[in-house]
Amino acid sequence: MTPVGIGLAALGRPAYITLGREEDLGADRSVAAMRARSWAVLDAALAAGVRYFDVARSYGRAEEFLAGWLRERAIAPGAVTVGSKWGYAYVGDWRMDADRHEVKELSAGRLRRQLDETRALLGEHLSLYQIHSATVESGVLDDEDVLAELRRLRAAGVSVGLSTTGPRQSDTIDRAIESGLFDTVQATWNLLERSAGPALARAHRSGLGVIVKEGVANGRLTARAAPHALAAAARERGLTPDALALAAVLAQPWADVVLSGAASVEQFHSNLTAAHIGWDTDLDERLAVVAEDPQTYWTTRGSLTWQ
Repeated sequence: MTPVGIGLAALGRPAYITLGREEDLGADRSVAAMRARSWAVLDAALAAGVRYFDVARSYGRAEEFLAGWLRERAIAPGAVTVGSKWGYAYVGDWRMDADRHEVKELSAGRLRRQLDETRALLGEHLSLYQIHSATVESGVLDDEDVLAELRRLRAAGVSVGLSTTGPRQSDTIDRAIESGLFDTVQATWNLLERSAGPALARAHRSGLGVIVKEGVANGRLTARAAPHALAAAARERGLTPDALALAAVLAQPWADVVLSGAASVEQFHSNLTAAHIGWDTDLDERLAVVAEDPQTYWTTRGSLTWQ
């Protein structure tokens, strides 16, 4: 088994904010083509020892693709861990030029509706259900109706978690720890955005599973856009920038699962190399220069176009 997991954010819908999708996916973004790509990556991941698979209601048809693959491969419930998320609805209608691709609503009503939709697809395979992009400002962690629904879900045997977003991830993580409700937290941590690290360490010590997303910063830490220091360090070691960037995440003692958002089997194998790369203080110090102020990072992320 490997601590690398697979997220289908980039494969469940035709458009996403990952850099270089034109090159990765080409012009054919049909449902059939995206399903085939998803299944190819899922097959490669399973063969490589991946046992955590991450989807969301807003990832287009990602839940549908994953559910079909689980059935076709006769994977029994519990043989792998399947995590999904509620809170965003996909409204892109499978169009590249949609005005909006997803709409966020962290209400108890949406939780109940989307849980029913998720269960209709994933059934007993659903292991973990997460609030999608929780923030302190959203008020979701103070919504008693939401919290009551999550407690009922947890009592029924499904783990509950949250994913975080924005420059105040640490505040959200600390609130989740204080609540005592959550089994996992999924947060952004990468060489550019490291601010959530201390809070994730606290979550880990408190017994929460820690899932790390956006380890290559939506393509900004790959060969397409890697900062000079990262590109140079990777080149000297005969590695790809994405592998070295993910090795930095895997080296964090609090990281339980690190997601690969690969859009192809080739990208997945490149990402997976990270599990076999040694990380040392020299690399840590050398690449500290690429870190950004959290506000700058999230402003840049918010400006990425759907492509």
